Amino acid sequence: MTTRSNQVAIVTGAGSGLGRAIARTLLDADFRVALAGRRVDPLVETAGSRPNSLVVQADVTKADEVSALFDRVVDEWGRVDVLVNNAGTFGPTGTIDEIDPAAWADTVAVNLTGSFLCAAAAFRVMKAQSPRGGRIINNGSISAQVPRPGSAAYTATKHAITGLTKSLSLDGRAFDIACGQIDIGNAATEMTSGFATGARQADGSVRQEPTFDAAHAAEAVLYMASLPLAANVQFLTITATTMPFIGRG
Repeated sequence: MTTRSNQVAIVTGAGSGLGRAIARTLLDADFRVALAGRRVDPLVETAGSRPNSLVVQADVTKADEVSALFDRVVDEWGRVDVLVNNAGTFGPTGTIDEIDPAAWADTVAVNLTGSFLCAAAAFRVMKAQSPRGGRIINNGSISAQVPRPGSAAYTATKHAITGLTKSLSLDGRAFDIACGQIDIGNAATEMTSGFATGARQADGSVRQEPTFDAAHAAEAVLYMASLPLAANVQFLTITATTMPFIGRG
């Protein structure tokens, strides 16, 4: 793996959950990390007193704010080596006829369009910088492989992230830009807190599901981020060992 003391990373959705765990893990590994999110206070809490952090308020659904985020990081540190596309929302639940079209659009805007806008900005910077290139890590979810009941909006966006990952991997080859995806199942965060009490299964029952420490998912992202650009983890799946994923349904 490469030395990362001078490497620059951007983590979106860094104010809570997996984003906070990933950002802190990269900071503790001596990355210089820009923490992006819509609310400043949680980002400041994530950063703590770490001198290698930069807090940038940015809404990933807004192209001008994403461009300003990347410009701020380049002004501060001169380059971008890693983008972690983490910002996301679970969105509305229910059968598709019960989903409010506005809530569907909001989910697509955050989970898919936000990742697109950040990846496009990363390509712009990574193609032009010297040394050229960098790495994009997309947070997929095991819903990028199999859905939960009543999650059409979230599942559709996460399946789309897999397509985006593949396209970025292919298009990035000419510019030394690598792209991989991590699919995480039941890491213990605010979003998954309800799983410990009960989650709806494919057969309609509600059952308690195991979770695992989000730090393990963050360490997996660190491994992906620390590889030389000649190597890439294309897809990595990390779950609670006994969660109903393999053989789900």
